[in-house]
Order: sequence, then structure tokens, then C-alpha cells
Amino acid sequence: MNVQRQTIISTNLKRAVIFEIYTNNSFDHNKDVNLLLINDGQDLPQMNFIRTAKGLSDFNGMSQLVCVGIHAGLERKQEYGVAGIPDYQKRGSKAASYSDFVMHELIPALIKQLAIAYFKEKYFLGFSLGGLMAFDIAMDFQHEFDAAGVFSGSFWWRSMALGEGYSDFEHRIIHKKVRSKNASGNQRFFFQAGKLDELADRNNNGIIDSIDDTVDLIASLEKIGYLAGNQLAYFELEDGGHNIETWSRVIPVFMKWLLSEQ
Repeated sequence: MNVQRQTIISTNLKRAVIFEIYTNNSFDHNKDVNLLLINDGQDLPQMNFIRTAKGLSDFNGMSQLVCVGIHAGLERKQEYGVAGIPDYQKRGSKAASYSDFVMHELIPALIKQLAIAYFKEKYFLGFSLGGLMAFDIAMDFQHEFDAAGVFSGSFWWRSMALGEGYSDFEHRIIHKKVRSKNASGNQRFFFQAGKLDELADRNNNGIIDSIDDTVDLIASLEKIGYLAGNQLAYFELEDGGHNIETWSRVIPVFMKWLLSEQ
């Protein structure tokens, strides 16, 4: 496994963005190349990402998969979110700029760096708030991204604080956005949640909010035409928490799922 650290001075984000490019030792830029972008790439070393990738090195499609870990900036809670729709505390105000950075700066730079004409397929992975951002970009650019993975996604992201007048249907931002979309071709999504992700249970149904929000989002995707099983995968961990240790265990499961269509 080869790892190269790079930096882009982003016009959209008005800062330097650090990222690592992970390529298999047998990578050949003359063949079709696929791309996996990963938010919060600064955490990948703690997730033993290189060891995981090496363990999958012989898995079909792995040799031509380029993985890019994008480091979060100091304004992570502003740059990650839902593009164009800040939450009730005005977080995520730069999510649209982050989307523009990914689509118009990072991906073109990677194509140039790897000396290829294009990426055959593109995927996005993220954790927690970075997972919400990965999913949002995949939904906004449905014909660009073939798959996305979200671990412990911040799908609670809402336009109104909890209390009188709050409605899950009306105020959960990403669920409402999904309802405005249509399903896209063979686009696939992988969702992971853990029963120890949190303690909150705002509707007192005995199920923590992170699981409720994820399951509800999957239902929303089904309603607009995505197919359970074929396009939507859900992986729930009894002992899964909102932490790097849990996510490091899920990465191999996600990668095998991702590459199973290769």
C-alpha cells in the first residue's frame, strides 16, 4: 500500500486542505480507476486503514481503487452538513463550499495527479457529521457517485430545536431533502448504526435516536425508489458506539460490500 500526502489551497474553503492518497501496490493508471473519498481522513491511521486495505488487497476491484482521506479543518461543524441548509444553530453554513471543493477542486486535482482521464466509479464514505456530508454530496450529485457509506450518521441534523412545534417529518433536514429527490439508477448506500451510539430517545419508543433517524432515512430512500437489499444496506452493531474503535471494525464490512459489485 502506497500513501502520498498532498495539500490543496482551496478557493472555495479559503484554506489549505490536507489529504492522503492510498493506492494498492499493483495499481495501474492505464486501467479503469475507481475513487473512494473519505471524510475525516485524519482519523484513518487510528482506524488501521492501511492494514484493512492490505487485508483486502486481493479482493476483486481493490487494486484499482484509489482511496483519499480528506482531513477535516478547524471549522468542521461549518464545512460538514447539508449543502445550502444550515441547522437551527447555523452549523453547516459552509457545507455548499465543501461540496464545491470536492467536485470542482479535489476530484480534478486527483485526476491530474494520477494521470488518468476520469474515474470509472466514485464513492464517498464518512463518519458521524462527516457521514451526513458524504451522503449529502452523493445525493446532490447522484449521477457522479455510485455509492456512499455512512457510519453513525448525524441524520438528526434539524432546522428547529426540540420542543413545542418540532416535527421529525418537517424539521429533519436530510430526510426532507431526500423526499425532494428521485432514485438514481444503480446508486447504492451502506448505513451503519450502533446501539451504543448515544442515549437520547426523543420520542420515547425505546430506540435511540441515531438508529431511528437512520432507519427512517432508509425508509425515505425506499419511498423515492431505491430498493432494499439491492441498493440499501443496513448494518447494526449491538456493541457499536460513536467512536473510532467501532468504525474501524465496520470499514472491512463496508469495503467488501462496496467491492462486491465489481
